[in-house]
Amino acid sequence: MNDSRPNFIEAQCAAKGMRMTEQRRVIARVLADSADHPDVEELYRRCARIDEHISISTVYRTVKLFEDSGIITRHDFREGRARYEQISESHHDHLINLRSGQVIEFQSEEIERLQREVARKLGYKLVDHRLELYAVPLDDDKKR
Repeated sequence: MNDSRPNFIEAQCAAKGMRMTEQRRVIARVLADSADHPDVEELYRRCARIDEHISISTVYRTVKLFEDSGIITRHDFREGRARYEQISESHHDHLINLRSGQVIEFQSEEIERLQREVARKLGYKLVDHRLELYAVPLDDDKKR
């Protein structure tokens, strides 16, 4: 996190003319470095390790600002809490482990093709979608 080069989120903020305070930079960098789709509380914990003066309300406001600006995206993975990730340059889907909460990103051209085909058969052209698979580990059945 010591890298002084702007990350993708910071670059998007600059491109949108957003004023970047040091606390917003911390939040942007922590989000950009996160591979696990943190919720606001986890994001706050990570940011507070870097800047002990950052408040949870600042994190909430900044996340909302980034989301409203189309810089990050919000996910509701059936946990009762919103989780966030930066807007990806390439499309991906998610598999959510219902036991651990782990979110696994994946890409499947076969699934993409099937979705386009379904839309076409129903008389539509697919322009966007979000796929979330909710699963439990295969070895769950062996444990019961």
